Amino acid sequence: MRDQLAVAKAEDFLGLLPSMANRHGLITGATGTGKTVTLRVMAEAFSELGVPVVMSDVKGDLSGLAMGGDSDEKIRQRVHELGVDGFSFRGFPVVFWDLYGERGHPIRTTVSEMGPLLLSRVLNLNDTQSGVLNLAFRVADDHGLLLLDLKDLRAIVQYVGDHAAELKTEYGNVSSASIGAIQRNLLALESQDGERFFGEPALELDDLIQTAQDGSGCINIIAADRLIQAPTLYATFLLWLLAELFDRLPEVGDVSKPKLVFFFDEAHLLFDDAPDALMDKIEQVVRLIRSKGVGVYFVTQNPIDIPDRVLGQLGNRVQHALRAFTPKDQKAIRAAAETFRINPQLDVVSAIAELGVGEALVSFLDQRGQPAVVERARVLPPRSRLKPLSDEERGVLLRQSTLAGTYDTAVDRESAYEILRSRAADEAAAPAPEKRSGAARRTDTVLEAFAKTAARSMAKSISNQLVRGVLGSWLGTTSRKRR
Repeated sequence: MRDQLAVAKAEDFLGLLPSMANRHGLITGATGTGKTVTLRVMAEAFSELGVPVVMSDVKGDLSGLAMGGDSDEKIRQRVHELGVDGFSFRGFPVVFWDLYGERGHPIRTTVSEMGPLLLSRVLNLNDTQSGVLNLAFRVADDHGLLLLDLKDLRAIVQYVGDHAAELKTEYGNVSSASIGAIQRNLLALESQDGERFFGEPALELDDLIQTAQDGSGCINIIAADRLIQAPTLYATFLLWLLAELFDRLPEVGDVSKPKLVFFFDEAHLLFDDAPDALMDKIEQVVRLIRSKGVGVYFVTQNPIDIPDRVLGQLGNRVQHALRAFTPKDQKAIRAAAETFRINPQLDVVSAIAELGVGEALVSFLDQRGQPAVVERARVLPPRSRLKPLSDEERGVLLRQSTLAGTYDTAVDRESAYEILRSRAADEAAAPAPEKRSGAARRTDTVLEAFAKTAARSMAKSISNQLVRGVLGSWLGTTSRKRR
């Protein structure tokens, strides 16, 4: 077991090879069949190897990873039956995060960093509306306006709508209907508390790639039991996080073990109704991020939830039971069986429907990068506590965290909203120009005044760096330093 990250046992132990763990993977199965335990066992193994982990906690039951397991008789019996030598309960270094800042350190990004492509999906915009949003970003970029939070985005969208005629020559037509749709959908996003996600201090990715003093990889748990109620925001947030890792981490090529492992629970939400342009970017990120040393593991009910062009890149597979209640279910089981390398001694189609809780069909990549033949196996027991932490226990860990206080207080510096509001006030207070006979004195156009105001703002601060990620970049990215 020392040369692999043991996950399950058939006749022998089955596990991930560390050098193949960044080739991505898939954990599937019906509700209640053991996916969460498998995810937990894999996270523990990665942490013990010194690999940081990022995972979302959709059901609110993963916080117990921070504590050693209880002396549960069922677990001890399973350890004995599977012959796991040297098994001991232990907790793992955990960092709690929460987009809403309630059950973990707040996670924020700026509107500019997320970019128009992902924001279009969050706002459920059609192609025409997405084009107008792209135009608004372009105007902001061209005039040095920082888009940090949602009020900045509202301000630039309103500006574009109010000055559509003047912008038409340089940027193209702006539909008032599209402006209205964007504004309405921004209000809907705010009603879901989405504005908490946008602003500063923005997340520093290095804070997700930490190891504890004993060398164990930190397990970053993102509270998602509330976030999952806004499924599009949930999926887009995790995709943004994955894309930021892809965009900012250096190329490392083949590695002896991953630099980071990312578990994407409820993965079907990532692909539901995703436009073709976004699907192309998702495929690109999944295909190339392994060269950055990052392994991505999708967790969902059925392999058919994952598009074929992404599914073909997921070499490490754990399939829990699927139930065949309808002809559609039976078709899904056959489709799942076809994703495995054939084992002539195993009827995979029958096995998928017969698996008990804690059993799975397992196939991991071998040293040559080829999938091993699928085997029916029992998942190893977790070493951490199955019971979630109490609020008091979570609070203690948050106060003891090395990141305590780093992200707790939001910062609202001068950006597009403040600049545009100030300019509008100046224009309203300015006296009307005198009428003169003959050649009248030339006055600044709206755009010229706008550009001058933006230039003055940029001169005030050398930190006005426009950042756009891989999923919507025009200007490329600039690494941020914590301020």
